[in-house]
Amino acid sequence: MAILWSQRVGDTRYEVRAAGSSLRLYNNGILHSQFSERCPATGSVWDLLWLPGLFRIDGMPRRILLLGAGAGTVIRQLTSVYGPLDITAVESDPIHLEIAREHFGVTDSMATLELADAAEFVGRYRGPPFDLVIDDLFGGQGGVAARARAFDGAWFRKLKHCLTRDGILSINFADRIERRASVVGSLFGSGKRFRCGFELRAPGIENIVCGLLPFNAQSADLRAHLQATPQLSALLRRGRLRFSVRAMKSGRSG
Repeated sequence: MAILWSQRVGDTRYEVRAAGSSLRLYNNGILHSQFSERCPATGSVWDLLWLPGLFRIDGMPRRILLLGAGAGTVIRQLTSVYGPLDITAVESDPIHLEIAREHFGVTDSMATLELADAAEFVGRYRGPPFDLVIDDLFGGQGGVAARARAFDGAWFRKLKHCLTRDGILSINFADRIERRASVVGSLFGSGKRFRCGFELRAPGIENIVCGLLPFNAQSADLRAHLQATPQLSALLRRGRLRFSVRAMKSGRSG
């Protein structure tokens, strides 16, 4: 794996590496972003982050808030498949945004990049609500990635104010321990804003992405909508877009 660019800022060493046709961003050895111009699917967690949006019968939402932009993997994936979308991407690390623009090819036409702390941005946001909010706030120590902010009731209430009434929420957890420590299992069910929830996983990684939907759905709905998008259907046939999905039970942490 060739190192194309590196820089040390304080205690953090940033590296952009090439692995085959893909670019990868590492912070102190932790992989933060990955994208290939040849194939929008990464085979990893970034594919899962936007899949909850495809439970909607009318396809991918047009207004998207991405908390934790990294070097822009999700931005490049979505615009590669769907063309122009209204994406606002929030990132607290200015080096990440520099890398997104200069190495990962993220342009102003693809997304509005906001250099800000996610909690501060969400707390002061008063603009039009979003159809899909993706919470991918991650840091890590000792080469191990972990959520940068606990998904508790207070954080959920802030995110909720950024969503349309029929908006979808997607949350990335490092593993089942983080998932069980969160309040996600108590946020959906009969009489609640979110009617159902799903867990998505990819082979070979511990991450669990939870999608909360304000309507009733089945896992078959997601696969049907993927099949209806020619580029994604082709990735499924070639085994490049690999994931498992299961419905969560309301009120349970397991």
